[in-house]
Amino acid sequence: MALFENLLYTVDAASGILTIMLNRPAKLNALNAATIEDIRQAMQEALDDADVRGIILTGSGDKAFVAGADIAELAGLNEITGRRAAELGQEAFCLIEESSKPVIAAVNGFALGGGCELAMACHLRVAAENARFGQPEVNLGLIPGYGGTQRLTQLIGKGKALELMLTGDQIKADEALRLGLVNHVVPAAELLPFCQQLLGRILTKAPLAVGLVIDCVNAAFDQERHGYQTEANAFSRCCGSEDFREGTRAFLEKRAATFTGK
Repeated sequence: MALFENLLYTVDAASGILTIMLNRPAKLNALNAATIEDIRQAMQEALDDADVRGIILTGSGDKAFVAGADIAELAGLNEITGRRAAELGQEAFCLIEESSKPVIAAVNGFALGGGCELAMACHLRVAAENARFGQPEVNLGLIPGYGGTQRLTQLIGKGKALELMLTGDQIKADEALRLGLVNHVVPAAELLPFCQQLLGRILTKAPLAVGLVIDCVNAAFDQERHGYQTEANAFSRCCGSEDFREGTRAFLEKRAATFTGK
């Protein structure tokens, strides 16, 4: 297992749940280039590790999930380096979004700018009651660059997404829940246990089917893919799997299924 400078990588052997904790508390876990590269490498390692079945992504401390980008580093960008920075961020976050292993963001405070974008790249989002969300890049003369203009629009709709990105306003956790930006809001002390329980429920299901659901839903927002055809292909693949035979047999035999991901 690789060692990471800016995050903690912890696998629970019993459950197969990996916790990736952004660990720059003095900077409120702000994203710099090194941290984004750590996220990319950690996700790739998780995808390659058969012992990792699901992932929780969170931040250290109780103030911030990720408070945004590292402004000192951001200030030095020009048109050429800015494009590359956006592309690298998008690449890392797409690795999360396209992961066949479910990823839950445990949002434990501020999720602003790149932090909001990181949370949105995850498949599900659970917010502590003190969480705050926003895309305040216009205050810096910027726009979201790690996929935020696309994912925020997909999650909450064009009108409200435009309002949040054009004003740079922050919203509280209960408003994020009302808009559909997060799936659940829980007390801060219950955040990680709730996410572990939620992910644990998902991990009782057939791994192949879970990964294909994620892929089909992503296809709905990809102009280069035909969502219905992707679904039909995935359904066909499931029908040829050992998990399908086990699942249907277990149902008919009135017992719990034992899935192997094959």
